[in-house]
Formats: sequence, C-alpha cells, structure tokens
Amino acid sequence: MTRKKTLQQRWEFDLRSSPEALWPYVADTNRFNSDTGLPAVAVADDEAGDEATTGAPRNARRRLRVKVSVLEMLYEEEPFEWVRPHGFGVVRRYAGGPIAEMRVRVELRPREGGGTHLVYDTEFTPRASVVRLALPLQLKLMRRKFERAFRRYDRLAAERATAPQTAATPNAAAPLSERTQLTPTGRERLRQIGRALVAEGKNAELVRRLSELVERGDDLALARVRPYALADLWTADRREVLELCLAATRAGLLDFRWELLCPLCRGSADSPASLGDITAGQHCATCGIDFEVNFDRSVELTFRPNPAVRKVEGAAFCVAGPATTPHVVVQQLLRPGESRTVRPRLEEGRYRLRALGLSGAQQVRVAGAGAGGVVSLGPTEAARWPSDERLIGVEPALRIENKDAVERLFILERTSWSDQAATAAEVTALQVFRDLFAEEALRPGEQISVGSLTLLFTDLRGSTQLYRQIGDAVAFGAVMTHFDVLRESIAAEGGAIIKTLGDAVMGAFTRPAPALRAAMRAQAMLAAPPAGVRPLALKVGIHTGPCIAVTLNGRLDYFGSNVNIAARLEPLSSGSDCIISRPVRDDPKIAALLSGQASGLVAEPLRTTLKGFDAEHFDLWRVTRKEISPPETETPTKRGI
Repeated sequence: MTRKKTLQQRWEFDLRSSPEALWPYVADTNRFNSDTGLPAVAVADDEAGDEATTGAPRNARRRLRVKVSVLEMLYEEEPFEWVRPHGFGVVRRYAGGPIAEMRVRVELRPREGGGTHLVYDTEFTPRASVVRLALPLQLKLMRRKFERAFRRYDRLAAERATAPQTAATPNAAAPLSERTQLTPTGRERLRQIGRALVAEGKNAELVRRLSELVERGDDLALARVRPYALADLWTADRREVLELCLAATRAGLLDFRWELLCPLCRGSADSPASLGDITAGQHCATCGIDFEVNFDRSVELTFRPNPAVRKVEGAAFCVAGPATTPHVVVQQLLRPGESRTVRPRLEEGRYRLRALGLSGAQQVRVAGAGAGGVVSLGPTEAARWPSDERLIGVEPALRIENKDAVERLFILERTSWSDQAATAAEVTALQVFRDLFAEEALRPGEQISVGSLTLLFTDLRGSTQLYRQIGDAVAFGAVMTHFDVLRESIAAEGGAIIKTLGDAVMGAFTRPAPALRAAMRAQAMLAAPPAGVRPLALKVGIHTGPCIAVTLNGRLDYFGSNVNIAARLEPLSSGSDCIISRPVRDDPKIAALLSGQASGLVAEPLRTTLKGFDAEHFDLWRVTRKEISPPETETPTKRGI
C-alpha cells in the first residue's frame, strides 16, 4: 500500500531565555493550545478501548474528540514523548476528516552566548489533495499566533528568572486580562465579600489580589487554584493565603475540591467536592492501577471561583502534555527490542525509571558529575529491574532499552513530591478549616491513612482539687479560659484542636516543632496569667507518627497506636514540662530548637513503660525551660482516650 504524501512545515524562533527557563511555558501544551486559539478537546466515550476488551497495553494512548467549526473529529493520540528541557513531540491519528495523521516535534536548542533556538516541526498526512492546497494558508495564519505566544512566554520566563520568588508555577503566573469575567451580579458580590474578609482581619492586599484574580484571571488559571503556588507567586505566607482561600470559600467567593492524585502519574483520578465523597480505594485510568488514598500525598485541596461570582469553563485544550506531569523528566515509547539514548538536564536528587504496565522500577540518584559515558538503564530480559541504585550525573547520556516482547512507555521521574500541594493532612490539621468547615468529615466507617502527624495531648494539673477549692462556677470559667489559651497557641502555630475530653485537649500538627512551641507558650501563659487570675499548670505529651483518619461523633478524628502513645505521655508531665517521644526528639527542627541558646529549653532523657504497652520500653524526654525547676511528677490519674 502506497503511503500518502505528507505536508511538512518548520518554524524557527530565536528567544532570549534559556531552554530551562522556557520549558515550563512551552511544554504547557494545554495553555499553548488555548493561547493560540486551537479548539478544546474532550475524551471520547470509548476511551477505555482496547485495553478493557483485549487486555493489550495501550501505554497511555488516548481517544479524543475535537470540534472544528461544524466538523467533529475523533483521533487517537500516542503518549507525548519528551526529554526535559530539550524537546517533546506527539503523534495523532484521525478516524475521519481531512487529516489522516499529524506529527508535532518541538525542540529547544541552546544558543551560543545564551538564549534558545526554538524549532517547531509539523507533519500532516492529508486525506485529499484539496486539503494539501488549503493547509499552507491556514498554517501561515497559525504561525503568527504561535510566534506571539512564544514571544510572550519568553518575556514571562525572563521576568520569572529575575523575580524574588520563582517557585510559582507558570500557570499561577498567567497574566491578567483587561476584561472583567464576572457574572451580572458578580462585581457587587465580589466587593461585598472583599470588604467582609478585610473586616474579619484578613490581609487587605491579599484580598485585593485574590479579588483581582477572580475578576480578571483566565479560565485555565482559575480552574485549579493552588493556594501555595499563589502564595509563592505573591511572595506571601503560604498558610495566610490558604486561610484566606478557606475564608473566601465560606463567604461564597470560592469553591473547593479535593483532588485524588495517582501515586505514579500524580494526575487527578477524581475531584470530589467533599471529604464525605472520598473512598480509600481509587483507580487511575492512565496508569491502569488501583491505589489507596493517603491524606499526606494523594489528596490535595484546590479552589475555583463560585459560579455565582464567575463561571469558569472547564475546557481542556490538551490532556497529556509534559506539563501535566512536571515530575517526569523523560518519557519515551519504545517498541520491542528498541533502544534510545537521551540526554536530559537533571537536578540533584533521587529518581526512578519505570515502564507503564510493568511492576517495579530502577532507582537512580543524580549527584554531581556522576558516571561518565553512556549509562544503560532498564529491566533485564526477565522483566526484572536491577536492585542497586544507579548513580548518574546532572547531564547524563542515558541509554534506555526495551527488552520486553511488547511495546513499553518508559518514564524517568523525580521521586520527591512538590511542596506546593495543600494536602488533606495539612488542611484538616488547621484550626481555621475545622472552624469554618466542621461538617467536612469522612463517610462513617471509612478509614484513610493520614501519613505522619504530630499529636499533642494536654490536661490541667489538679483540676479536681481546683473545683473543690474555688467552686464549680469559678473553676469552670478558669477551665474555659484555659481552652481559649490553648486554642490561640495551637492555631498560631498552624495546628488544630481535634477534640476536648473533660479538661483535656487533643491537638494535631503536621510537624513536631510547632507543637512544642505551642505547648510551651500555652504553659507559660497559664502559669503567669494577668493579675487577679489564678495560675494553672498544664501537663503536655507530644508524639509523632502515622495514624488513620476516621469520623467520630460527626467530626474528623484520628486513631491508631501512635494516638494511644501520645495520650499516654501527658500523665508523665508535671505541668511545667512537656514529655516528648523519640520521633519528636529526632526531628531536625526539634533538635535545633533544643540545642539553641535562644530557646531557653533543655531536654532530660527518661526511659519508661506506658500503660497498654507494658512489654515495650520508650525513650522519652522531659523538656523544660532553663529557669523553671519542675516539681515532683503528679501520680497519673486514670483517664481514657
């Protein structure tokens, strides 16, 4: 069969920014297609396709549909291939319409003396000769749009390179439109909500910026607002921006969603609007795997405008470009027996090479110059991955070979996760979230791993005697005041009160150091109150470790052996110290806090057993202020968790 003649087009542009600086913009094919006026795409109804019916691996091939004028076309898209930051490409095969096949290849070549020579190659296979005659005129019009987009990305990359904070994603940094995008009543609602947020004590400048973003930001940026990326862009405190977004949601300016992220591709497998809609077991259609949800990594909170203020279209213009998986530095589709040598530019750290549909991976560490020459990576003939970690340099020559009998998509990715995600573990341990969204809880019976949390348990020393000495009414007022002090201290350090148990409190933090600072501050405030107020002694125990999130009494709660350990530490406290466990003591920031002269803290080791863990001895530390000598430890009272 004679292969149809193709029509090729090459465009070349000289840009000022380096390939590394341009890559996040040029490789964001979803935004590029939108910026250049290309039509939106949608997943075809039969996208599951061959894999579901035959079991043959599709290797991230997708069936998509696009509408151009009145013509709707279906096509299959091969997985994008790329080597960061040097280039990427894709092949699309159309089931009908004027084009049979389209190939795109983009290269970013460093220029001598600085900058980038960008090459944009396209190859079309028309179905009829009339298409061959019409395409050149259409491509001439498209070239102007493409050049405008690339020149703008060049300016944005240059501005980002000189900005004080460059961690924000390019999508967050999208330029604002001159036109308002609000609903007919949106402007007045925006003003009212903005004034109310400032009246509540929110930072007026951050409220102004958020209002401006909602009014004039583009749909792509607003479809998935990540508060930490926004904070980095604004060079603002991350928790302050997150708390502003939460308050704006309660006020009706924003809505939030919980995105359930696949542990491999890190794409969104689902986007429920409530914690109650989350189930622990999830499936990623792209990777073809089932996975367990974990609050610490795979559940991220994102925001978008409330439709009453502004309607944001959720259109997609490209569903699988390199920017959808920014942790992936190399992606290559290899036929059986095929090998390929690539030369990515890497940051130091740990990576892994895996193949879609093949279990296991090869561990890689990037450090300095690494090994010289060409480094071979990949599984053996038996589809087994090497067990040792391979050391490579920051600019390696990597030879990847597919020794399997079937086609495989090879992926080289960073193993570390982005710190720009506001994870469910962090958000649900935030006092503002628990105050504003008390109804947010898992469905009854659902249990989800939280990852590692720091748990704080407190109780008032001698509270029973206090009621007898000063009377129930006065003592109750003192206890309520103590709750206020604890709440203020815990919230100030980014933690949350999970529940109260009589005079006791259970608090949660994402890290140990804020928990210790909050505890010591609360102890100091209660021990030295204003004149005329009775001093109180606060017993404290702090432990950190993995636990499980559940719903108890209609509220989000935590349980597990680490919760039990944390509860057993508080009775060992005298009321002028904090008892901390080894995992807390071994935290680097706790170690720095205890070794620093400015903190005024000292830690005395003790080794003991804990109730319910009688067969195990625990290494603990009693943390006190240097100027305070702790009294004799009160005999622990029996109290359930």
